[in-house]
Amino acid sequence: MVAVEAAARPSRRLALLMAARDSEYVLKKYGGYLHVFVAAFGGAGEAWDLYRAIDGELPAPGDLGGYDGFVISGSPHDAYGDEPWILRLCLLVRELHAMRKRVLGVCFGHQVICRALGGRVGRARGGWDVGVREVDIADALPPCRFLDALRGRGQLPRRAKITEVHQDEVHLCNLARTPLQSDGVLAHGEQVWEVPEGAEVLASSDKTGVEMFRVGEHVLGIQGHPEYTKDILLSLVDRLVTAGSITVSFAEVVKRQLEATAPDREFWLKLCKSFLKADEDKVCK
Repeated sequence: MVAVEAAARPSRRLALLMAARDSEYVLKKYGGYLHVFVAAFGGAGEAWDLYRAIDGELPAPGDLGGYDGFVISGSPHDAYGDEPWILRLCLLVRELHAMRKRVLGVCFGHQVICRALGGRVGRARGGWDVGVREVDIADALPPCRFLDALRGRGQLPRRAKITEVHQDEVHLCNLARTPLQSDGVLAHGEQVWEVPEGAEVLASSDKTGVEMFRVGEHVLGIQGHPEYTKDILLSLVDRLVTAGSITVSFAEVVKRQLEATAPDREFWLKLCKSFLKADEDKVCK
């Protein structure tokens, strides 16, 4: 475990469950993804602990109660895979859900939460989604503390752009009903997909049906990458080309898009911080 400690006694302690390994670029420029996430979602007086879930490292059961929240990162692995570390992570998510601990998942984290709580994920219909995509926030959002905090300050837009890098996703068959409370099994084409019981879809896009969902006040999944900066995305695009995952022409289209537009990163960071810090009495400012 690696820790980023507060200068004084921390007011809050959070755990980052890393489902990927640090790239050479991120290590060199940021010192690792832990520092990227802390810079994006952290606040004064907080302590963050890093657990490398991809290597089988998770908090001990007796330590879970000492954390105020958990963040699950993205990953090059499939959330529907059966590698032992993914199955162990699913079990941990179920335990945290039972404890009503705050859990935020991004990309792979979003998908693995869905799977762990009874939903299903699969390969995206349209292949890789890389770049900046505009997301539609649901019209009639349900009342909840972390959304109400933004709504009350006029910081909850109808649409917001976010950085996307994924080829798997959570599916729904009927987006016209968003925000949607799941009844259980939903059909899409020739496959049946499930979203977690009680899950509410908070955002969707023209390519991805479930861009953001929540379960109660304590579970939030976001398909995109609020934590990514432009340089991190550009580095990742180059790595995907080198690995043969995307073509050079596809990468050039993404790079041209990034020159012309940018994600609404400030909004997404405020939303994530509002979720992680919300409690019965207050929300983050």
